[in-house]
Amino acid sequence: MKSLTINASQRESVGKKATKALRNAGQVPCVIYGGDTIVHFAAPEIAFKNLVYTPDVHTVVIALDNGTKINAILQDIQFHPVTDRILHIDFVEIFDDKPITVELPFRTVGISRGVRNGGVLRFNLRRIKVKGLSSDLPDLIEGDITKLKIGNKLYVTDVASDKFTILHPDNTVICQVKTSRTAVADDEEEEETEGAAEGAAPAAEAPAEG
Repeated sequence: MKSLTINASQRESVGKKATKALRNAGQVPCVIYGGDTIVHFAAPEIAFKNLVYTPDVHTVVIALDNGTKINAILQDIQFHPVTDRILHIDFVEIFDDKPITVELPFRTVGISRGVRNGGVLRFNLRRIKVKGLSSDLPDLIEGDITKLKIGNKLYVTDVASDKFTILHPDNTVICQVKTSRTAVADDEEEEETEGAAEGAAPAAEAPAEG
């Protein structure tokens, strides 16, 4: 997984008054759980732009002003209900030898056979929850849909990997090709293609000049 570095200041005052003062100064109050101690810190709101406003998932290096660096991952984020400004972010500290749970974005590869015949690709999942070591987790999960006919489905088991565990039941559907008014049966297309190939007459030879 990709990693971002956020330069931050550790904070000692965590009351409502101190938190309000931070927000008024354009800072976002944050906390890191999961380590030996809970760490409170703050960073400018703009520092989180590439972490929050993206479909990608990143690990984060929190570089505190006292020289401490903490590897973490975003756990929860609170937005203002009216302005959508970031109010608070929770992080969880990660370790090289401890698995983490994240939701990775899913991306299709190829164009499905059913879609070429007029079907429509519908998604049940856009993100897949997995568990594994941060060093083993990809930036996203890809699934090849080229062979999907109309009515076929892509399951989470089709994108399984020995590097991580998928935390969905095996029968969970990621996407499927559904029929539409313009759809033609895959078998019909095969027959038409084969018929056209068999019925093609050989090119006539030009008459020889006498």
